[in-house]
Amino acid sequence: MAETLTPYDPADDLTDEEAVAVFIAEAFETGDASYIAHALGVAARSQGMTRLAQKTGLSREHLYRSLSQQGNPTLKTTLAVMKALGLELGAQPRAAS
Repeated sequence: MAETLTPYDPADDLTDEEAVAVFIAEAFETGDASYIAHALGVAARSQGMTRLAQKTGLSREHLYRSLSQQGNPTLKTTLAVMKALGLELGAQPRAAS
């Protein structure tokens, strides 16, 4: 008997700022720029792209394109999206290897 699979959208599970923060922090830990852009896109969709576009002053199309797996958002876009999501970008010393 074949299993029935249902589509899963991780944006559905990002229901509060803490969940979004953990999700984005884990994406940054990968060091993979395309994955980080994609994760920002997932977080953006969880808040609603129209609402996020209004908060950032960027178009929905720009956000969808920049925050896709193939996207390459500028630092300006990344900072605007993170601010709209209630997040801030920081730096800390890397742990010794």
